[in-house]
Amino acid sequence: MIAGVELGLAIAFSIAFALTNGFHDAANAIATLVATRGARPGQAIVLAATFNMLGAVVVGTAVADTIAGIVQVPATEAIEVIGAGVLAATAWNLLTWWRGLPSSSAHSLVGGLVGSALAEAGTGAVQWGGLDGLQPVGVFGVMIALAVSPLLGLGFGLGVARLDGRLLRRATKRIKTPVRAAEWVMSAALSFGHGANDGQKSMGVIAALLLASGHLDTLSVPLWVKLACGAALTLGTAMGGWRIIRTIGRCIFRLAPVDGFASQTASTAVVLPASYLGAPVSTTQVVASSVVGVGGGRRRWRHVRWSVVRSIGFAWLLTLPASAALGAIMLVIWRAI
Repeated sequence: MIAGVELGLAIAFSIAFALTNGFHDAANAIATLVATRGARPGQAIVLAATFNMLGAVVVGTAVADTIAGIVQVPATEAIEVIGAGVLAATAWNLLTWWRGLPSSSAHSLVGGLVGSALAEAGTGAVQWGGLDGLQPVGVFGVMIALAVSPLLGLGFGLGVARLDGRLLRRATKRIKTPVRAAEWVMSAALSFGHGANDGQKSMGVIAALLLASGHLDTLSVPLWVKLACGAALTLGTAMGGWRIIRTIGRCIFRLAPVDGFASQTASTAVVLPASYLGAPVSTTQVVASSVVGVGGGRRRWRHVRWSVVRSIGFAWLLTLPASAALGAIMLVIWRAI
């Protein structure tokens, strides 16, 4: 394949990944707002799209740097390895969206990149890393962040729900209006955090491609890359992710407006700080676990639909190995073209 065409395809697939991320993961930022009837679907999409774009462009590139450092292969092989990996992640996102399963785009991207890199040059082609203070480095660092964030979402969801219950135990029906307004605010904040975290994943991939092809001297994210990834994420959000919204907002636990506010608050408290720390997390995992935590905070564990939670958990566990296998397959196909 001609080098310029190969680079163009790899960048296009990276932007396509951001697009699927938009209608796959960004739906979670508005799932509880729509499910509790705090906003009409069209209003919620406009809100999420606006703040997704802001988060992708305004916040720094710490997450992008983490993602860009996962694959370590010679520059001559980097484009095909990264291109195959991100194509595998995009394919997995489409499959799980079609099935209505809120899997993790972060898991699919890491799995796709690792799978293609292993198929190319074995374990030496992957930076395994760990933690450098609170900064995740390499695959193990990312996996730690992805493992801890749902637990934090669960704990914060439970804690905020119980705090709300105490503060509002004598509230009258008049509280509904300010609670719905608060839902809008926290949904906007969560969308901003999602744009900051997930938008940077595609940015990091493209930055690595530009560095490998000699278009950049150092690993950095040009403004046009930020705008392109932010726009793709925003467009994906505007396309909607109603299958995911139904699963998160209505199938796990029947949410009241105050529950939606608790879930959004807990999720934002995890996703936004992670973006500044350079920790790629899954908005899907965090929101889903926070909804379960809210159910526990209301002391309604029996009302949580555990069959749905098990299906989501299975999708999470399956995503990494499945996308890694897809990454290896896509590399073979890429080379055959």
